[in-house]
Amino acid sequence: MRRLLPLIWLVPLAAALVSLAWALNAVNSKGPGITIAFATAEGLEAGKTRVRYRNVNIGSVEAIRLSNDHSRVLVDVQLTADAKQFAVADTRFWVVRPRVGATGVSGLETMLSGAYIGVDPGRSHETSARFTGLETPPAAANDDAGRRYVLRGESLGSVNIGSPVYYRHVRVGRVLGYAVDTDGTGVAMDVFVSAPYDQYVGTATRWWHASGVDLRLDSNGVTLNTQSFASVITGGIAFETPPRQASRDPAPNGRSFLLANDEASAMREPQGPPAPVVMKFTQSVRGLAVGAPVDFRGVELGYVAAIDVEYDARRRAFTVPVTVILFPDRLGRSYRQSIPPGDAAAGKALLRKMVADGLGGQLRTGNLVTSQLYVALDMFPTAPRVSIDMDRLPLELPTVPNTLDELQTQIADIVKKLDHIPVDETSRNLNNALKSASNLFEQLDTQLVPEARETLAAARETFNAAQTTLHQRSPLMGNMHEALAQLTLTLQTLKQLADYLLLRPEALLYGKRQDPQP
Repeated sequence: MRRLLPLIWLVPLAAALVSLAWALNAVNSKGPGITIAFATAEGLEAGKTRVRYRNVNIGSVEAIRLSNDHSRVLVDVQLTADAKQFAVADTRFWVVRPRVGATGVSGLETMLSGAYIGVDPGRSHETSARFTGLETPPAAANDDAGRRYVLRGESLGSVNIGSPVYYRHVRVGRVLGYAVDTDGTGVAMDVFVSAPYDQYVGTATRWWHASGVDLRLDSNGVTLNTQSFASVITGGIAFETPPRQASRDPAPNGRSFLLANDEASAMREPQGPPAPVVMKFTQSVRGLAVGAPVDFRGVELGYVAAIDVEYDARRRAFTVPVTVILFPDRLGRSYRQSIPPGDAAAGKALLRKMVADGLGGQLRTGNLVTSQLYVALDMFPTAPRVSIDMDRLPLELPTVPNTLDELQTQIADIVKKLDHIPVDETSRNLNNALKSASNLFEQLDTQLVPEARETLAAARETFNAAQTTLHQRSPLMGNMHEALAQLTLTLQTLKQLADYLLLRPEALLYGKRQDPQP
């Protein structure tokens, strides 16, 4: 019996050793405990919800509680021993649940398995036990191959987080986030371009909004641009490098770029310093809009910035000052080389000479369908010579009327001169002269000798023929009156045509539209 008693104590001792081994194994199999703060606990359950990375369980939810100020939900998570590398400062967590958004549908698998917490592992070497969960899945994972860039533009447009980034109409990246600049003058966007497409982003790459449908109706006609049907709904951003500026070295990660409003603006040549200029027009500027191009023989030098109206007290007339922004560097390399860098005097002297040679602005119709106008800079050798005040800011360039305005003025002058011709008075004077001459012939007929009467008869016959011809009711005078009346009517019709074409230049293509019957 004494020998059996020690053996009996071996059973609980063995059980204790097994329990201790199980406890040590459980402790060794657990990783660090972390706390994640979410806005809501929707879909989460303590003891059931798992933490997954690439569909592998790396932890579970142990408890769910409210923060002290009740503004957040604190979720206590126990990670496995193999997942301790996830407890670093830049790791991101979010709740995976069914979502329907502009960028697509995600999380459908959770409709059967239930919501779970997704993980994007960080790269930091600093450990952490507290995290702030994301409300939406991140647009790009930390371990995705590619580069991130910062775009700065005037506005966000229709771009949102997750909006696509296109290169030659191929989706190559997405928008990660955005924020308003600290000074409130613009928006900064964080975009990601996946490898291997990030090699096409160089230091000279141009970026622009590819959001929705870019439909423009201006002096260049109707322009329709869109990247894809997805960009019509969700918006997007596109990029490309001008062929002559392509570089083999890709832009470094985090490089900042300017974001243009459209492709045309982005792909323009480097603008250089802007030069504001004012042009004062005396004719109607109907059809000219802010943003209209300023053209020099087919080269777009700038755009219209403002359109005003002012009263000229000296001339007692209204003028329309049009402020334009010019980029002289667009005139080409030869022009830039003709002015030494920083030599303002040389630039002023060149501009003064060009104005003396006839440089001026003119309103022209850019499109007969839209009736839109643009400002044309050109050399007008026959225009009156003017001088400009180089000390005035902004500079004021001379203007010349367009062709239709000149035609209208010439027709009006011709009609005015015809109206002042005294046709009736001239006819009455001729009749009085003919009557006086007839009386003279009768007196001579009684006073001349018979030998001279034959000569007098011949002269009278010629005079009677002239009198018949110049008589007010004669066919010649009637034809003359009729010709003058027809000429006057023709000139008035041409004046009406010029006025109509100024208002509706598209009539040259479609003809005059019929007014609706009352």
